[in-house]
Amino acid sequence: MQNLFLLIIAVLAGAVLPLQAGLNSKMGQIVQSPVISSFISFVTGAAALLVYMLMARVPLANLANARTAPVFFWVAGLLGAFYVTSVIMLVPRLGTALTFGLIIGGQMLVSLAFDHFGLLGAPVQPLSFMRVLGVVLLVAGVVLIRKF
Repeated sequence: MQNLFLLIIAVLAGAVLPLQAGLNSKMGQIVQSPVISSFISFVTGAAALLVYMLMARVPLANLANARTAPVFFWVAGLLGAFYVTSVIMLVPRLGTALTFGLIIGGQMLVSLAFDHFGLLGAPVQPLSFMRVLGVVLLVAGVVLIRKF
């Protein structure tokens, strides 16, 4: 039952990305800057997370542990900013389906490497013909989206 719940959460997380992209793109048009729109998105998200942490009584003292994290781990925030800003710029130019098709293709290529080498603690899942075929089919789907 827990696995089903996790699968549903994963699908919902994927389903909200195009909505987030559309809303952020519209905000980008209003403020006339994808960077300002990204900033607004991150400030709003940070405020929402703070409210959640307070309501859920998440121990804020744990924030101090972040000081011990390797500097490289802080890159995640930069990657998030790059991702959101890129999506804001790409959706109005490429369309939502093509943008996310390309994003998913990129995610799958890097995910295969993470799984194959167990990067950042990912469970090792060796590269196989069928896994590569799955990515090829995703890329073929992106080509079809672009063409039609």
